Amino acid sequence: MGLLETIHGPQDLSKLSEGQLTALAQEIRTFLVSNVSRTGGHLGPNLGVVELTLGIHRIFDSPRDSIIFDTGHQSYVHKLVTGRQDFSTLRQQGGLSGYPSRAESVHDVVESSHASSSLSWADGISRARVLGGEGERYTVVLVGDGALTGGMAWEALNNIAADKRRRVVIVVNDNGRSYAPTIGGVADYLASLRPTLDSVRTHRVYERTLDWVKLRMQNGGPAGEFSYKSLHAMKKGIKDWWAPQGLFEDLGMKYVGPVDGHDQAAVEQALQLAKKYEGPVIVHAITEKGHGYAPARAHEADQFHAVGIIDPETGEPVDAAGHQSWTSVFADEIADIADERPDIVGITGAMLIPVGLHRFAARHPDRVFDVGIAEQHALTSAAGMAFGGLHPVIALYATFLNRAFDQLLMDVALHRAGVTVVLDRSGVTGPDGASHHGMWDLAMLQAVPGLHLAAPRDASRLREELREAVAISDAPSVVRYSKGSVGAEVEAVERLDDGVDVLSRRPAGSRQNDVLIVSVGAMSELALDVSNRLGAQGISSTVIDPRWLLPVCRSVIDLAADHRIVIVIEDGVRAGGVGSRIRQEMRSAGVDTALNEVGLPVEFLDHGSRKQVLERVGLTAQQITHDVVAQVLGTKVPVARPLAGDREPATGQLPQQ
Repeated sequence: MGLLETIHGPQDLSKLSEGQLTALAQEIRTFLVSNVSRTGGHLGPNLGVVELTLGIHRIFDSPRDSIIFDTGHQSYVHKLVTGRQDFSTLRQQGGLSGYPSRAESVHDVVESSHASSSLSWADGISRARVLGGEGERYTVVLVGDGALTGGMAWEALNNIAADKRRRVVIVVNDNGRSYAPTIGGVADYLASLRPTLDSVRTHRVYERTLDWVKLRMQNGGPAGEFSYKSLHAMKKGIKDWWAPQGLFEDLGMKYVGPVDGHDQAAVEQALQLAKKYEGPVIVHAITEKGHGYAPARAHEADQFHAVGIIDPETGEPVDAAGHQSWTSVFADEIADIADERPDIVGITGAMLIPVGLHRFAARHPDRVFDVGIAEQHALTSAAGMAFGGLHPVIALYATFLNRAFDQLLMDVALHRAGVTVVLDRSGVTGPDGASHHGMWDLAMLQAVPGLHLAAPRDASRLREELREAVAISDAPSVVRYSKGSVGAEVEAVERLDDGVDVLSRRPAGSRQNDVLIVSVGAMSELALDVSNRLGAQGISSTVIDPRWLLPVCRSVIDLAADHRIVIVIEDGVRAGGVGSRIRQEMRSAGVDTALNEVGLPVEFLDHGSRKQVLERVGLTAQQITHDVVAQVLGTKVPVARPLAGDREPATGQLPQQ
């Protein structure tokens, strides 16, 4: 039996000797490489936090002390030492989440894996502890240095530092990377800090002595006040020369470090000092992403931040080569557009490669800007660039646009700025679960005045609609697409005057068109499947792809008027989504055709493959066809308009022929 198998909870770690801890750390790394190589997941970040996680659990008392991860993808080691050692179905339906999950363990606190939020959680939790008479409980945050590029983190630090009663320990996992190397002033500042550890500075006696001296000197009249200020300035100057830490000190935070994050004894000594201080402390740990695994360390792009199925010996992917990804299509096209237009600039939030701006950056390095994990800043900065005559293209994961809605609305749209937002991983994304599904954007964007919204169905339409988007200079434009491989090309049988594509017309002997199916983006294959199934039931249908969902094209409304019922199939939430918007436009135009929104429920959807998640919520050709047949027959609401000469059926009755 290995050491890991004897660890059933954090309390078991306290029994281990220094030599056993070293052996356990190696065993954990071997376990992670072996298991994550079979399922895929966030390998590099977790290899880098083994000693930090062990140290946190040995010094603090979870779950009495709350432990928060920012972001949660670095929680695999935490899962292992809190009794979750079956990684065989990691990130798969019914298996372990790739992030902390309250449903899995009392040791998990924060499930959302949007970066830079952990310190606000810590601020709130620690306030509640003090007010609830439990101020002796600690709140510990393990935060990646990349997350400190987000403004929300600094807003929280400002508040945490203001109350010395709160026992908050912030462990900065400084590996110089978020996905790629961390950039910006915060990264430069952390890099400037020299190794130092002064245990005296973190002792309460030291603090009380300083306060006493300060009080005596300040009460000693002008001479005492002058002497105090002179001595304080001298002390600060010497300390900053030896170990510059003015940023944290100016916030009122005690600083410990930097320490070697892979030296178990050093980590625990630093954490113990932070604990003894009994107030807000920052522990700065230097780590290496992918530590202990040569293929990860040698991977220059992101040191195996996230991997698919790989050969554990070599780190090489073992998946069969698939189709071109949506991201890759975008990467090629935006680089080509940038070659043609010098006003095009790219903006990314710490994810140059994952969102596909790396090829653009390779050709035009002075025109692509990584702003760190700061989506709000990215949008407003883009508005400024547009005012200055540029056309910014901001590439984000769809789920992260949620954080910058106000800036999109008030800074970009209100000012009619020509800014293009490209949303990668829209809709159901699969293994990363609730916080990463890009399922909110379609509904959220409906409320933005003047915005143009496109959802390409295949690679050709992505290239086409991206070029149309960057040609819009007086309003924001959004192009959104799915995660993974692009499907086969879906050619239109006709393009209408306003750009709407008709994908199929299937008369099945009926006296008029029965069903208009509006397909949103990558749902075209599903929509065509439904059309075929309806045809087998003797029900005619027309399938269209609006291409541009906003503004709603007039031909969509006209086609709706010519059919008995409209079905809108989208991979966003039904509430307030594309279907709802088309319904509103129909009513404004006096069109009373029944419309059914087919999309995602307003729920947080657990992880699983995209196909599994869609099946769980009923977004399958079989289920949609079953419902549409019932609506055409009048046995399910919304009921299709009756055929000419037929009596309007009551709900639950078949039409009278």
